[in-house]
Amino acid sequence: PPPPPPPPPPAAASPYPDYNTSPRAADATGMADSATQTAQKMRLGLNIGNTLEAMGGKSETYWGNPRITREFVQFAKASGFNAIRLPVSWNQYADATTARIESAWLARVQEVVQYCIDADLFVVLNIHWDGGWLEEHVTPEQQVAVNHKQKAFWQQIATTLRDFDGRLLFAGANEPNVKTAEQMAVLMSYHQTFIDAVRATGGRNAYRTLVVQGPSTDVELTSQLMTGWPTDTAVGRLMAEVHYYTPWNFTGMTKDETWGNQFYYWGAGNHSTTDTAHNPTWGEEATLDTMTALMKARFIDKGIPVIVGEYAAQDRSAALTGDSLTLHQKSRAAYSKAVTQRSRAMGLVPFYWDTGTLLDRSSNKVLQPQILTALVDGAS
Repeated sequence: PPPPPPPPPPAAASPYPDYNTSPRAADATGMADSATQTAQKMRLGLNIGNTLEAMGGKSETYWGNPRITREFVQFAKASGFNAIRLPVSWNQYADATTARIESAWLARVQEVVQYCIDADLFVVLNIHWDGGWLEEHVTPEQQVAVNHKQKAFWQQIATTLRDFDGRLLFAGANEPNVKTAEQMAVLMSYHQTFIDAVRATGGRNAYRTLVVQGPSTDVELTSQLMTGWPTDTAVGRLMAEVHYYTPWNFTGMTKDETWGNQFYYWGAGNHSTTDTAHNPTWGEEATLDTMTALMKARFIDKGIPVIVGEYAAQDRSAALTGDSLTLHQKSRAAYSKAVTQRSRAMGLVPFYWDTGTLLDRSSNKVLQPQILTALVDGAS
């Protein structure tokens, strides 16, 4: 017979200290709800975008938004949202050699989470793009190094925020750049490291609902590539996350291209008779139904909740006037309502992406009442 295969090489030692320095016995107090029960209670979410995740300068105001205040969080609740997604950057606040996150930054994030819990809001807290150390390195070559950092960061985040009840959820990444089955396998290791690191801190983290991201948070890629699922010591405490910016021509494109134009309009009854070059040619209600059904079949029907962690369509009011502008604004409202409504109908939890254009964070005023009404109506 052939000789037995050699044993696997030992796992490379982490270059970072072990930050799970005070593990606790599991504590189920305030943690009764499963991921499914939590998802059913999360009706409509708001991203406080371009703030705690701002990169390049070590300040949550670096990208032009004010500091998050208790009053703003209460205003978001009063506006109709019952969940907040907090995108956060961590790497620039961490020592490059030891991966130790500055205590002042951990305390600030904890303070903002407390604002949300005090307002009886659910909170999804993540490691966002964060300079791309995970997002842009979902490769076999980077797998070991990224897993070490993922573990070190989540040990610290989870320990700091361990005492919050089940209204706080952790999300292990944001939009991991994954296009192949090989990359998907690497991403699953990042998810597993995240889950294991959080659970090992104990206390309420032994039961906390955790959110793992599909490849590129793309619905179709997730349906195709995310065939496995992480293991977990807690039963029924994981969610999946995708984002929805379909069609990009309507939601994100900023100029007409040789391969296609921007869409200024969207939805049944909202096509222009005068500006036909900017009418949608794909990606309307039927596509939305197909996409949400994919996620229902892949996850919801198997007892795994799904959050739509981001969706929005950019405002092109500056480029339009008259009837075209009116129709564009009607289209944005129709899109916002449809994604919210159809996600909810399929059991997905929608989180609208806002960087301060929907709700003004300095004056706590509604800047786009038509969109807010569409979101709230869609979630009702």
